[in-house]
Amino acid sequence: MESQNTNSLRYDVAEISRLSTRIRERVATVVVGMEQAVEIALASILAGGHVLFEDVPGLGKTLAARSIAASIGLDFRRVQCTPDLLPSDITGSFVYAPSSSDFVFRPGPIFTGLLLADEINRTSPKTQSALLEAMAEGQVTVEGTSYPLPVPFHVIATSNPIEYEGTYALPEAQLDRFMVRLAVGYPSRSGEQRVLLNRVERQQEVARVEPVITADELRAMQAGIERVVVDDDIALYCVDLAAATRTHGAVQVGASPRGAQGLLLVARALAVMAGRDFVTPEDVKRIAVPVLAHRLSLTPQAWASGVDASAIVTSVADEVPGPPTVGAAVSNSEQQ
Repeated sequence: MESQNTNSLRYDVAEISRLSTRIRERVATVVVGMEQAVEIALASILAGGHVLFEDVPGLGKTLAARSIAASIGLDFRRVQCTPDLLPSDITGSFVYAPSSSDFVFRPGPIFTGLLLADEINRTSPKTQSALLEAMAEGQVTVEGTSYPLPVPFHVIATSNPIEYEGTYALPEAQLDRFMVRLAVGYPSRSGEQRVLLNRVERQQEVARVEPVITADELRAMQAGIERVVVDDDIALYCVDLAAATRTHGAVQVGASPRGAQGLLLVARALAVMAGRDFVTPEDVKRIAVPVLAHRLSLTPQAWASGVDASAIVTSVADEVPGPPTVGAAVSNSEQQ
């Protein structure tokens, strides 16, 4: 289906599933051993969210983020986060224009379809906070004037564990803006071999990914997912999972309502990517850790004891009962 006009594109579940499969296959030609992380990252973007890759250096986080960005055809900018990076280096600033003898606004790299914030936690919390308004409201405010960002607008960020030298902790408000946080992990023995052979075969350091879809087609895919109906019991299951984190003994601050919403939206996108127009409890449970774990603030005692937020979410997901049946059976065609 060709992209001619944004308003003329209308994708059904089957078409969204087909295109998402093509995107993942294209990314897999250069990104090895990250199939699950790439799938959840793509689902988050289709759900309108932002993605944080966090793991030790050298595992291909930046390559994965850059490859996803290239495959979905959005205008792309990259910011290398460093300790001396200023908020205005991201948002833009007013500069003096001699031709008009006036100050004019010069947009920063954030004015793009997809912003890659590489090693985001190596810059100061003040600069990290420059992204808050953009990620939540799709605009930036500079010297009292608000400027809208392109639609769609997404942030893919990479970070290193806070234990590493030269890193700053991401503020809780910043973490909450990311729909998912994904750990990459070390590849398997055969996967790491494939990484080495891929480098030899392409005879250059940079791995390039050609776009699978255009920005218009991405918007059409996102709109198609928004038309999918979600069963009331599934929504309540998402609420119960988020609420259970707030009463856990090792948690000081549990998942926010934005976390419950993230569960629902990512699970819905995953369902459509799988070719279904309904969400199952298994869809929700599968993405509980990526969506909720980074939103938890542990008690000082739990933190000192080395308790892991991901383990807490896993135990909560095992304990909270899901709906016995899914009312899923209503298709989009029956709704219309």
